Amino acid sequence: MDIQSASSVVLQALTQATSQDTAVLKPAEEQLRQWETEPGFYSVLLSIFNNHLLDVNVRWLAVLYFKNGIDRYWRKVAPHALSEEEKSSLRAGLITNFNEPVNQIATQIAVLIAKVARLDCPRQWPELIPILLESVKVQDSLQQHRALLTFYHVTKTLASKRLATDRRLFQDLASSIYSFACSLWNHHTDTFLQQIYTGDQQASLSSLERTLLSLKVLRKLTVHGFIEPHNNMEVMPFHLLFAGRQFGPGSLCREKLEKTIILFTKVLLDFLEYHPWPFIPLIQCSLEFAVSYVFTEAGEGVVFERFIVQCMNLIKMIVKNDAYKPAKNIEDSKPESLEAHKIKTAFFTHQTLTEIGRRLVSKYFLLTEEELTMWEEDPESFAVEETGGDSWKYSLRPCTEVLFLDIFHNYSQTLTPVLLEMVQNLQGPSNVEDPVQMLMKDAVYNAVGLAAYELFDNVDFDQWFKNQLLGELQVSHNRYKLIRRRVIWLIGQWISVKFKPELRPLLYEVILSLMQDPDLVVSETCRITLLSFTQTLLYLESIFGLLFQLLQQVNECDTKMQVLHVISCVIERVSIQIRPYVGCLVQYLPVLWKQSEEHNMLRCISLDGLKCVCVVQGLGAESKNLYPFLLPVIQLSTDVSQPPHVYLLEDGLELWLVTLENSPAITPELLRIFQNMSALLELSSENVRTCFQIINAYIYLSATDFLQNYAEALCRSFYELLRDITTEGQVQVLKVVEIAIKVSPVLGSHMFQPLLPAVLRGIVEGERYPVVMSTYLGVTGRILLQNSGFFTSLLTQMAVEYNQEADQLLGSMIEMWVDRMDNITQPERRKLSALALTSLLPSDNSVIQDKFCGIINICVEALHDVMTEDPETATFKDCMLMSHFEEPKLTDDEEPPTEQDKRRKLLALEDPVHSVSLQQFVYEKLKAQQMLMGDQGFQALMETVDTEVVRQLQEFIHSM
Repeated sequence: MDIQSASSVVLQALTQATSQDTAVLKPAEEQLRQWETEPGFYSVLLSIFNNHLLDVNVRWLAVLYFKNGIDRYWRKVAPHALSEEEKSSLRAGLITNFNEPVNQIATQIAVLIAKVARLDCPRQWPELIPILLESVKVQDSLQQHRALLTFYHVTKTLASKRLATDRRLFQDLASSIYSFACSLWNHHTDTFLQQIYTGDQQASLSSLERTLLSLKVLRKLTVHGFIEPHNNMEVMPFHLLFAGRQFGPGSLCREKLEKTIILFTKVLLDFLEYHPWPFIPLIQCSLEFAVSYVFTEAGEGVVFERFIVQCMNLIKMIVKNDAYKPAKNIEDSKPESLEAHKIKTAFFTHQTLTEIGRRLVSKYFLLTEEELTMWEEDPESFAVEETGGDSWKYSLRPCTEVLFLDIFHNYSQTLTPVLLEMVQNLQGPSNVEDPVQMLMKDAVYNAVGLAAYELFDNVDFDQWFKNQLLGELQVSHNRYKLIRRRVIWLIGQWISVKFKPELRPLLYEVILSLMQDPDLVVSETCRITLLSFTQTLLYLESIFGLLFQLLQQVNECDTKMQVLHVISCVIERVSIQIRPYVGCLVQYLPVLWKQSEEHNMLRCISLDGLKCVCVVQGLGAESKNLYPFLLPVIQLSTDVSQPPHVYLLEDGLELWLVTLENSPAITPELLRIFQNMSALLELSSENVRTCFQIINAYIYLSATDFLQNYAEALCRSFYELLRDITTEGQVQVLKVVEIAIKVSPVLGSHMFQPLLPAVLRGIVEGERYPVVMSTYLGVTGRILLQNSGFFTSLLTQMAVEYNQEADQLLGSMIEMWVDRMDNITQPERRKLSALALTSLLPSDNSVIQDKFCGIINICVEALHDVMTEDPETATFKDCMLMSHFEEPKLTDDEEPPTEQDKRRKLLALEDPVHSVSLQQFVYEKLKAQQMLMGDQGFQALMETVDTEVVRQLQEFIHSM
């Protein structure tokens, strides 16, 4: 593509690609896509986005196309890769000048330069870093900023590379430019401070931006550029600790100032994470810095929320860092660990810990005015955030609670009396007219709940519940809802730690009452607390009714998901006991599914907990009444051509499987859904195991209908899978074939015939993986025992392939079978092998007679596996025999059998492994062989068997 002639054409296409008219936009995008692999295209794009006179949107699009092209075509091995000549020209053009006037475009250019640097620097692009270092020194403000921006993105990208050679290169780079980076940061910081002092606000804002960028560079070099940073005194970021104090809070550039201060803390946190031992000299001053700002008056009016979060994270990481803890045997401890532990112990005095503990609870645990307002105006959103909504995890509260837990765990002996004293000071009902006291009690109860496991030996929770908490739950004043909600939550924390079972009925009564509380937050908390209980049966009707009422009442997607989760847990615990009460939910689920059409996560939770799966488990065979709702849900969730499958597939497959397992009979609609399976098997994802379980469930449900409709397509899918699948995957495929032949010997053998030559080939050639060989022998044993005519034809077909006689091939197969019998570990399969090989008798075939010794050896091994001795009669019985099917007697804790469980047991009654006595079968076959050969011939045949094996065989037979 000639640059001069092509520039106008490409510019026109880019201009059209920024159009809002799809009729103009789409053809332009297609044309640009075709040009992506044309030589010279990216040189044209470079000339366009470097032309500052052109439309900003066009230049922006040119940069994006250039950046995407780096990902696709810059590597040498990429299809349609750029030539080395063009790449060299592009690299030179990218760093010719740093004068982009538009911030957003400048950032994108910096990013794409970094992408090229990741692939080419320093080997193919040695001049990049020197040019950047020179460019950040220029006097022109714009060029200096753009060069510094690029310098940061290049440093960030190179620091992220993880191969050993790349890390060494970055470390070489860091050692060579670290002094310059430090001086650069110091220069911009000093300039900023001077401009603040003189009142030049506009210039100070520009200098602060450079300070921020240079500090970002310094952060990457400090954290990732040195293996032993403590050996380089320039690297030790001691001076960073107090840099934040130089900046007053009153500046107009507060937003960028706060970003800079946060970046200081990130340098410390990263340095601590990646270099814990070099950080040891900084432990003392880091703790002093963080604790003084967060837990003393020094921080009043100065600190802001993100800074507090960072300081708390710094304290937490020091407190719980394993590198700073001595070994249980002090003599085994490293000197560095002992030194760090000594520093921590000296810092965390009784007074310091007491102050931290009190302030955490009495200051940072208090609900804020903003939270209380949200409770009143939008209680549902408040309940969602309090239980871990998306925004909650970025706020101060979770960070505070995690720090409290870590400090309490490590210093419980000091902090336990402090917390118990705070509890003691709040005994008795709180004054509803005193909001400060109410908020304090809420905070203290929160702390006691979080520290439940640590307080196990120090709190008599049963007495506290009876004497204090129960009374507080019964205070009905509207303002007391704050305490009612917290007490219910507190009990939920302690219920699995220390709570007498005999008190639970009383607690249930209270919870059922509070679930009707007009305040949604209180009723939501009761719902969550129910998850801690196991004794739900007595109150099942009330609980389920109130939960269903709450499910209909709430509107937020997150809240509905949480309520559904609790309903699901209740159904899982009570199983079939749910049937009398679940009708209303069954009617509501289709409505909920329709309402959640735009909320894939709500649909996902609808599938995952109760999510229909639990309803099906609870309803058993009656689940067929749900088919008009269930089957379209399964169809949508497992159709990979539908976008929602990304969210719903895993749960949809589980629903599909449970539906099949509980189906009393096949239906045309249930059979039709299997059309989705071929595409699912092509995915070869982590869900493939569930897919195989679904296939097996169809075979158990109705082998004839299923195999006649889908065996051919399934066989093709399996054939492709076996070419590119793990050993475990091969076994899963072969198990499907084995089950199909077991359930329907003739149809199964015929339908999966294309796969069977590979099975026999694997036996004859001695498959090296034992688990695969075991499965091969299982499949072959089924065919030989249950469809011998088909086995003969298959053997004849294979003999042609091997250019051998069928008898000769049979002999090789029996020989390998005998040799690899130890690969078979399951007793059922070992008995199957014995039955299958013994079924070859009686025979006058010389090959079978030649392998007679091996066949008898297998029979005796299997007899040892399956025969048990009756001590009263001194006779042996086949322990695998099943004579009839009985419904099992279940305890309250046991789940009832599914319909598939029943089908498998009925099938077992017809399975030779469970219906034929191996002892009797061997005896009859040997008797028939004796009659065929005569006594003398048979005796000669038996003499080929080891005498000890013969003795054991006779012992089994004579005990019949």
